[in-house]
Amino acid sequence: MTTETETTNALLARIAGALERLSPPPIPPLDLKGAEAFVWHAARGELEPVPKVNRVDLGLLHGVERVRDILLDNTRRFAAGYPANNALLWGSRGMGKSSLVKAVHGAVAAELPAEAPRLVLVEIHREDIPSLPQLLGTLRNRAERCILFCDDLSFDHDDAAYKSLKAVLDGGIEGRPANVVLYATSNRRHLMPRDMIDNERSSAVNPGEANEEKISLSDRFGLWLGFYGCDQPTYLAMIRGYAARYGLDLPEAELVAEANEWSVTRGARSGRVAWQFIQDLAGRQRKRLD
Repeated sequence: MTTETETTNALLARIAGALERLSPPPIPPLDLKGAEAFVWHAARGELEPVPKVNRVDLGLLHGVERVRDILLDNTRRFAAGYPANNALLWGSRGMGKSSLVKAVHGAVAAELPAEAPRLVLVEIHREDIPSLPQLLGTLRNRAERCILFCDDLSFDHDDAAYKSLKAVLDGGIEGRPANVVLYATSNRRHLMPRDMIDNERSSAVNPGEANEEKISLSDRFGLWLGFYGCDQPTYLAMIRGYAARYGLDLPEAELVAEANEWSVTRGARSGRVAWQFIQDLAGRQRKRLD
């Protein structure tokens, strides 16, 4: 005959089993030794290793020499354990903002002595910015030096995620971990559309305070690195550099003529347009860009 205690214990066992099935799987221990770069997946709370980073050599980036040197110096200081600034790379589309971040990371990581802490690149997607405090907590106190990379960072109307980013970058009780720095790219200098800032200014009781609230996010970045549209000599220097690097054989006059025609059909000259032309040329010549 089943006693009341046995019935209660059986019920509790079923409840415990149901709760265990509903609970998320345990988060695996963090391992940053398996790759040089990772992608943060907020939904799973995991860092996924990137087997091969999609990057170009630093020497192939033309027209960005000044900002290249500034970011290189900042990254070298950070990798060596010295203070470094968060960096916002902003400006014209296709001028190599994200390519520069990845190239600088690769160059500095290759320079480090074997006994130095590793320099890893961790990409966080724009939509996962609200999970940034969780990610920083995961990386805090790690031996590795971590560059957080957010590509195409911007905020639109009714988007409150920028407030959590502000608190993490410069405020909060704990502050930014000493082993973490944030590099972000954006087409907008203040990360928000101009009409959003203007609307806030016109409708606020104190327009000055509303404006300060919006632009103070970009102030959290100690480095503002501007990227501007390139002229024809810079564009052709990109083309020649890529063609030489990947062994694309074409007479100089023909290469220049085709590159200029390509930029006209695209309506722009930029690093991205130059790379797209090189991809087309390599495909026609049946050569790989490895």
